[in-house]
Amino acid sequence: MSKTRDAECCRFRSHPWHGIDIGNSAPEVVMTFVEMVPTDTVKYEMDKVSGYLKLDRPQRYSNVVPALYGFIPMTLTGEKVADRTMEKTGLSGIRGDGDVMDICILTEKDITHGDILVQARPIGGFRMIDGTEADDKIIAVLHNDAVYGEYAD
Repeated sequence: MSKTRDAECCRFRSHPWHGIDIGNSAPEVVMTFVEMVPTDTVKYEMDKVSGYLKLDRPQRYSNVVPALYGFIPMTLTGEKVADRTMEKTGLSGIRGDGDVMDICILTEKDITHGDILVQARPIGGFRMIDGTEADDKIIAVLHNDAVYGEYAD
């Protein structure tokens, strides 16, 4: 590749949802994009068009994020998640929220900002329904974390 071509390809950043690979070890270990950390006092979320983080709203009292919070690239909370939610809850009329799959990542480390990629090992999850939309959360541990690294459930 020429120097011009090298510089040109490096000017742009991959879109975190579509341009970052989930990783060869998925689903055991997945690449994740961290949007927020526990010390954030405002809620950030990825702009679906640009892939950049944008300010969504100030955090309220009980909305403080207890762990790293982000998403798993190249995933979608869509029809399959909605079908599984209806099957498990007995509810009807549920649809996926159309966003990436959310993930909360436990770590003993003080990570001070989002907009980063980290490897995480999923250990569980919980089902959330927002109105009529499935919005499940995956619970994971930071890959090779000194404290949480051995957690399996």
